[in-house]
Amino acid sequence: MPDYSTLTATLVQAVAAAEDDLSLMDENCRSRFLLHPNPTDKVFLFFHGFTAAPAQFVPIGKTFFEAGYNVLIPLLPGHGVAGKWDSDSPPPLPEDRQIYQQFGQDWLHWVQDLGQEVVLGGLSGGATLAIWLALEHPERVDQTLLFAPYLRNSNVVLDWVIRALNIYFEWKSEPGTAHFGYPGFRMPALRVFLEMGQEIFDRVETHPTARSLIVSSGSDAAVSNKDLRILFESIRKLHPKSWYHCFDKEFDIPHTMMTEAEGNECVDLLIAVAKAFIESDLTWSEVKEISDRITQGRSFDAAVAELRLSQRVSPELITLVTLKAD
Repeated sequence: MPDYSTLTATLVQAVAAAEDDLSLMDENCRSRFLLHPNPTDKVFLFFHGFTAAPAQFVPIGKTFFEAGYNVLIPLLPGHGVAGKWDSDSPPPLPEDRQIYQQFGQDWLHWVQDLGQEVVLGGLSGGATLAIWLALEHPERVDQTLLFAPYLRNSNVVLDWVIRALNIYFEWKSEPGTAHFGYPGFRMPALRVFLEMGQEIFDRVETHPTARSLIVSSGSDAAVSNKDLRILFESIRKLHPKSWYHCFDKEFDIPHTMMTEAEGNECVDLLIAVAKAFIESDLTWSEVKEISDRITQGRSFDAAVAELRLSQRVSPELITLVTLKAD
């Protein structure tokens, strides 16, 4: 087994060389490596969203790197390639879910020696891949950070369209917001995540996975928050220290919730919730009890002290419980 410095240098160089050969759209599409000189307590492996790019996870990635952890954000297969992509020449996105699954397993193998615990994370389709990996390899994944995982659509008609038709779809971004990655895709490329989502629902009730945080938004029209709550309750049965937070509609947080550039003006709140989860050792019931006591008029510190949870609580938790108490 190569030593840590050799392992990381080899990985970074190999990925850079492979991406040089791809002729990427821009620097946003390059894989990101935020690495310390030695293995860390935790290593974070983040998967960006469908058609998007690693730049989505730079803000939260930097937060966890500055907290002392290794962070890797790879470019997903078929993503980020420069070209004049349209309905006549769609981008080269995989239409076989096994390509993503093998990709995820390869990266999970590579990060094992970069930290004592592995934390998987992702947005939308990237979160779907993270859940699948945690179900497939529960012994190798310690925690997951799942941001608006794409399992099914909020609209059943759209589910049918994606499953049945091979049409080309073009994204429509809000004025003033950035869009990392491809402007559109063929439906079979998105269909693979619906298939993965169905497999996840079929397995999660009976198969172990990892302690998980699921974050959603009341303003997200792309995924079903009802389904995400069902997913959370299934995971929570085996992992009571799993958490779920849905941002209220008043925050107007879009599906592309990881960066301010893509429309989330409250990205600092999202990062604080994720950091609170990683740094705390609480069941969801204990989180709710703290929130309930704040609703009754206690301060955060008083609520935590009354419950004798001070040694298991991150200071960042105040963000989540205050949001819940409002």
